[in-house]
Amino acid sequence: MRTVRRMLAAVALAGAALLGPAAVPGLADTATPTGPAPSGSASGEAAEQAGPTEAGTSFRTAAFFRQGQQATAQASTGDYLYWVFPADTGERPTVTATVTLPEAAQRHGSSAWRIDVYDGLRRRQPCMYGMQSRVAAKDAATVELACVLRPVRAAADTWSNDPLPGSYYVRLTATRLPEEDSGQPFSARIGATSREFDGAYAADGALAVPLVPGATRPEAVEARAPEDGWSSGWWSDRWLWTAAGGVLAALAGIGGYVLTRGSGRPSRVPPAV
Repeated sequence: MRTVRRMLAAVALAGAALLGPAAVPGLADTATPTGPAPSGSASGEAAEQAGPTEAGTSFRTAAFFRQGQQATAQASTGDYLYWVFPADTGERPTVTATVTLPEAAQRHGSSAWRIDVYDGLRRRQPCMYGMQSRVAAKDAATVELACVLRPVRAAADTWSNDPLPGSYYVRLTATRLPEEDSGQPFSARIGATSREFDGAYAADGALAVPLVPGATRPEAVEARAPEDGWSSGWWSDRWLWTAAGGVLAALAGIGGYVLTRGSGRPSRVPPAV
């Protein structure tokens, strides 16, 4: 669980601040394990789970998958394909798509492909990095697309377009192709992974409920949650740095007092003075 990992990190950092430099090597060993992860670990199994084998044709029918899964679909060129996945506070999702094109002998020219990502309010989210649109040559076998979104914030101003926790829709389509090639079969594979940023993009406040369209009951919202569930939104690693800073400030104050208080009244000074 993400919350458990954060609490363990908080305890480790607090211990490092209290014990001083001697605790640093142990903390580094705990935070950065060496050697390959066990092949049967739960995270490895979750990453290898198969996603849906069909895509939706609209926002309402988008096929649901979780990060780490691979969603696949068979369709015809010219169709709009939709998927949806959850993204939580502090994550920066990266969406990838691989399109396997029809045989070159059956195509009459190049084609342009594009992925777009929308949040739970159906606002199109810009890509920080990645090639979300590409032109495939007539003899190309596949085309690779990618979109790295901005980090998801716990809350944002109503006028902003900042990503918020909830559902994220992926739309894949061919934006340009010869008229004779319309309707030819192709296959697509979609995936999403995230890098966590936590306090670097923390914001005051949090949404009452993640943006999950169509979910009117708490059970429906949880059914569309990430594997570890939705975070509360109030937590960030800023709490760790604030606590550690407070401990260090207290230690510095005590040290300064010890150094400056002196050894008391000098023995050469008469008692009455």
